[in-house]
Formats: sequence, structure tokens, C-alpha cells
Amino acid sequence: MNVHTITNIPTDGIVLAGGLSSRMGRDKALLPWHGRTLLEHMRGLLRQAGAERVWVSGNYPAFGGIPDRVARCGPLGGLYSVAMCMPDAAALVLPVDTPNVTPALLQRLRDAPSAACVLFAEEPLPMRLQIDDHCRHVLRELIENPAAHRSLHALRERLGAIELPLADSEYDQLLNCNTSTELEFIAS
Repeated sequence: MNVHTITNIPTDGIVLAGGLSSRMGRDKALLPWHGRTLLEHMRGLLRQAGAERVWVSGNYPAFGGIPDRVARCGPLGGLYSVAMCMPDAAALVLPVDTPNVTPALLQRLRDAPSAACVLFAEEPLPMRLQIDDHCRHVLRELIENPAAHRSLHALRERLGAIELPLADSEYDQLLNCNTSTELEFIAS
């Protein structure tokens, strides 16, 4: 297998922000984070990591957000909706609720060997996806088939993901905040 490293090629970013935030009790994307909203913060992290354009899943007109085409399909549904609107590109994908991720960690994904899907071992997000006709086809099949397992895990399996190692000290960067208590813990 001939694998090459991609460096300094155009990369987009996708913030998955269209969830229900049911455990938080209010919209996570709009929660304050160091003087900005979580959504603004995550867009900024993607730009710092080299994303030329940042796409937002969810009904956020002020951010150019793309509402879900199919309701209640979780992160996969948000990803599907954005992928159907964006041009072919490598895309760094991350959830709106992992504010401690660093640009350096995202750059590791960006600069990893070329593949349809690259992520960190045992972690569903963040990931780098090659958004192209093949990826869109797989997303469409997972979303449109009611018997399919609609998950990021199913997507990564179908695309044959490459997993990068993650140091013990890096796991804290991937903690997500689903409740007010978790947000307070992450912010401390």
C-alpha cells in the first residue's frame, strides 16, 4: 500500500452542532466559553488548525449553519447534511462540545496519511474525512436505510478508517460536555 502524508493542502472544517442538547438542558453551541460561544470557539480552533472554510451543521443562520436533512439521526445526520452541500475536500470534523481540543491535535489529523477517514484510536471524533462522491454515497446509504446502524462508528467501518495513536495526556482534550457539571469541570 502506497501511503503519503498530506501537508498544506486545502482542508475544510465541520462543526457538528445540530444536536438536541437534551442532557445540557439548553443549546450547547450557544453556551458561553471564555467570552464567546462554544460554536464560535470551535470554529476558531478549526481555523487555527488550518481549515480554510468552516461548515456548521445545525440550524444556525448567523453562522451559515446547515439544518439536518433528516431529523434525529445524530452526528451522522449532521455530517450527511453538510457533506451534501460542500464541495469535495478533506474536512476536519469535530463536535461543538469538546472545547479543550487543541489546534496541534487537529493538525495531526490534517497531516496524517491520505485516507477516506482518519481518527484517533477508540475515539469517534474528531476525525478527518475525505468528502467526495464515495463518502457521500456511504453517508446516504447509512441515512436512507432504516435498518442501517446510523452512527459514526458505522461510517468509519464502511470507509476503512486509519487510527492514529493518542497519548494518555491527550485524552483530556477530547472530553466533551453534555451537562453543566461536565462543562464546569472542563472549564476548570
